[in-house]
Amino acid sequence: QVQVVESGGGLVQAGGSLRLSCAVSGSIFMVNTMGWYRQAPGKQREQVATISSVGSSTNYADGVKGRFTISRDNAKNTVYLQMNVLKLEDTAVYYCKAIARFMDYWGKGTLVTVSS
Repeated sequence: QVQVVESGGGLVQAGGSLRLSCAVSGSIFMVNTMGWYRQAPGKQREQVATISSVGSSTNYADGVKGRFTISRDNAKNTVYLQMNVLKLEDTAVYYCKAIARFMDYWGKGTLVTVSS
């Protein structure tokens, strides 16, 4: 079993920055790819960024390329999402997902609100 807990959300002005953290515990040796997803009000959940098990491969949604950076510290069992130049449309609940042995483990999410 894998547990996933996000943190770092909050209220930020447009153009500002936030860093989200995702702590993984439990059977962490099984964890492979991890990713950040978000769900805005009235919209479907969408993928934001993913990172491979050793961090050598990353993938970003077109709307966040150049502004967001995903990274992971396996020694701390933590994945980060550095978000810069935040826009109003980045407002959403951000979820972290860990993939372990072909199963998805989700956190409960952290709210990011970008104000004008």
